[in-house]
Amino acid sequence: MNYNVRHFLEQCLHTVQRACEGIRAEIIVVDNQSTDGSEDYLKSKFTNIDFRWNQRNTGFATANNEALATALGKYILFLNPDTLLPEDCLHQCLAFMKQAERPGVLGVRMIDGSGSFLPESKRGLPTAMASLYRLSGISYLFPRSPRFAAYYAGHLSDKQNHVVDVIAGAFMMAEKKVLDAAGGFDTSFFMYGEDIDLSYRIQQAGYQNYYFAGTTIIHFKGESTIKSSAYVRHFYHAMKLFVQKHYKNPFARWAMLLAVRVGGFLSFLKNSVQRATPVSSPKTIHAAMVTSGDYLSTLVQCIKHSTVPVMIHGRVSARFEDNAFAIGFIDDIPQLVQKGITHLVLSTDVLTIREMIDTVQQYRKHCRFLFHTAGSCSIVGSDDKNSRGMAIAEA
Repeated sequence: MNYNVRHFLEQCLHTVQRACEGIRAEIIVVDNQSTDGSEDYLKSKFTNIDFRWNQRNTGFATANNEALATALGKYILFLNPDTLLPEDCLHQCLAFMKQAERPGVLGVRMIDGSGSFLPESKRGLPTAMASLYRLSGISYLFPRSPRFAAYYAGHLSDKQNHVVDVIAGAFMMAEKKVLDAAGGFDTSFFMYGEDIDLSYRIQQAGYQNYYFAGTTIIHFKGESTIKSSAYVRHFYHAMKLFVQKHYKNPFARWAMLLAVRVGGFLSFLKNSVQRATPVSSPKTIHAAMVTSGDYLSTLVQCIKHSTVPVMIHGRVSARFEDNAFAIGFIDDIPQLVQKGITHLVLSTDVLTIREMIDTVQQYRKHCRFLFHTAGSCSIVGSDDKNSRGMAIAEA
């Protein structure tokens, strides 16, 4: 489902197409009345993709159900538009699903654009106590505790496969027959909470939800879940709906609704402080391009359209045999940062998405990263979940 993230979706679709190689697959994109020119920008670039251009914003659940109703595949993947998939991601997931016991919904290990692991990749049910520990900050003091960190299943290693309660809607794979039997997403949830509800209903039907650590994807979380006042309103309304729908015990329901109200109030206060904080002027980005000598001019041409000042320091080689006019190799990142480079632009003309993910995780404490898929007209990046991502594109 797309909503006003055309440049991120462009990058995503290039990676999805590569990940679908060797698989009989259809790609359906439902656009919920984007106002950023997504239709004109995308439909001519991806002529083999089934786009649905809604005339109103129907919400996440309804849009995904629209695609589910006509999808023909045995397996269905719901995927956020602000994601990048490694080339073997879908093959790995399908292989795991085929041997798993009573598979319900499968999710994968996710990192953000800075290389940090996203804890919502695997979650427990949002019980009253689990929610209270998270909202109060206790879960951050004891991030590995099975009791205090239950909301994000912090006691379970992110490097191992696990049966879990809840899978994030950014990447949800399941057999179509399982989704059809569950009735798809509950459209009472306009935005947020629908993944918790669907995971829970599938679990209640006797299936097991799996967190699969055998592959890692990038989810530019800030682009889709930036903490605006609208986000707070939709998120806590969704939590209230979930409680009213699934918690029948009066005391448990009361405790959960209280936790939701407290959490909504705390988030409102936090957002008020953030809105009151002056926004500083964008600083100059000192970038180096991890690309080939032949492709460098393409990236430079794209960078010219940046609304943020970008100083290009040169090209970084990803391969030893391609070192002509390079200022260093990708293994030299710590030394390059000492020379003033703040960002690396990673391009798939020389790196696979899997290599990008490895690089971001290995050097995430040294610098920031921007991403480009060869053949696209944009460069994107996002440093954290609380800020808008950056998109640079040719006019």
